Amino acid sequence: MNARIASVVRKTSESSVELSINLDGTGKTDIETTVPFYNHMLTALSKHSLIDLTVRAGGDTDIDAHHTVEDVAIVFGQALKQALGEKRGIKRFGEATVPLDEALAHAVIDISGRPYAVCSGEPQGFEYAMIGGHFTGSLVRHVLESIAFNAGICMHMNVISGRDPHHIAEAEFKALARALREAVEIDPRVDGVPSTKGAL
Repeated sequence: MNARIASVVRKTSESSVELSINLDGTGKTDIETTVPFYNHMLTALSKHSLIDLTVRAGGDTDIDAHHTVEDVAIVFGQALKQALGEKRGIKRFGEATVPLDEALAHAVIDISGRPYAVCSGEPQGFEYAMIGGHFTGSLVRHVLESIAFNAGICMHMNVISGRDPHHIAEAEFKALARALREAVEIDPRVDGVPSTKGAL
């Protein structure tokens, strides 16, 4: 099997991102985005997906964390798509329900080649919550959508319950991680690309 790795660089007037992934890793991380809570979430994403992840990012966080957070998510999605290649032998579908104390998040992934994102269930006001001093709750959905659209995957994320914004966000990232872990895994019973079309 060819190495399922990718490195992507994105530089704009708003941010600079260098990111590398290995889909067949052990969850090893080396992450610095200059947004501490985002570092924490990306570390959890890597650890629980077993995708090795290296990120060096910075940007105009003196204005807002939005541009840097968004651009890292865009690049992660692009790297995921690149590392998957023709998607031969993958399980394709992944699903996980992950608790964190009172929070519970359910993620379903289809590595379909058709980008789509449905995010539901976040409690009213979550989008306005400031987590860790730099990261707003609204960025969670924006990250999920940016990954889905740039990776070419269908993603459904549903927050089943939750009160604490930190717990809700972390449950969502961990649910995504576990669903991705299953979906990108090689299934020895799959011959070629897992689609009746012959392509994903």
